[in-house]
Amino acid sequence: MVEICQQELPILPWADPKTARLPGLNPVAPGEWLLIDDAYCMQMSHRLFLMQEHADCVHKLSEQARPAAEELLDTVLAELAETEGFDVHEECVLCPDGRQADLDRGQPLLTLGTLVQEDFVLMQKSGDEHIMTGAILCFPASWSLDQKFMKTLDKIHDPVSEYTPDIARRVQRVFDGIQVGRPMWRANHLFYNDPELFQPRREEDRRGFDACHPRWLRVERQTMKRLPTTGAVVFSIHTFVLSRQRLEELGIQQPVGE
Repeated sequence: MVEICQQELPILPWADPKTARLPGLNPVAPGEWLLIDDAYCMQMSHRLFLMQEHADCVHKLSEQARPAAEELLDTVLAELAETEGFDVHEECVLCPDGRQADLDRGQPLLTLGTLVQEDFVLMQKSGDEHIMTGAILCFPASWSLDQKFMKTLDKIHDPVSEYTPDIARRVQRVFDGIQVGRPMWRANHLFYNDPELFQPRREEDRRGFDACHPRWLRVERQTMKRLPTTGAVVFSIHTFVLSRQRLEELGIQQPVGE
């Protein structure tokens, strides 16, 4: 178990009316698609370890998604070129933690995994539904990339009791409606008994939780962005983890019932 925690929590999804109700969508402000926070160095070190030791668990890319993955890499690089702390070159990127990340365009998603804290999931339309066709997912929150890869939105959310048919229709409309240049974001939260960011879990394996055990709050800021050329929707996830003690130090009111 590795403990990597932020010292601040910029979003409180349970407390803000804009995020508290499903689907809780909000427009992404210019320059705020990707976030760099105080856990960047430690999260990136853990990502590099996971990509080396658990490559099959954190990375999937179908051939049909390769053009979208390549477009996503170019899109992220363009964003980082305007982001403080990054120095983007033709063959490499100098990152805020002092690393030189080499650009391997033959492995676009794995390369992205070395640059930013976000995980990325590619969703592409097939018929009336979106399918997960690729992902770099180093920090799964109780789900398995292997089990969800190449499944539709409905199948991906099968185990989620709150994902009613009505919610499913609304989410599909959201993915259909994402416009180029107008990304959207939402957030969720959940308490865990340990702070480990890498929490893969298959649908048939129930997530255990002991309310008496020291707890960590995990918050995901999720964005949806449409790529202009391939039309794929990029679902990105930025993960925050704070201990209950830190939440109390910050004076943050914990979610009701947690």
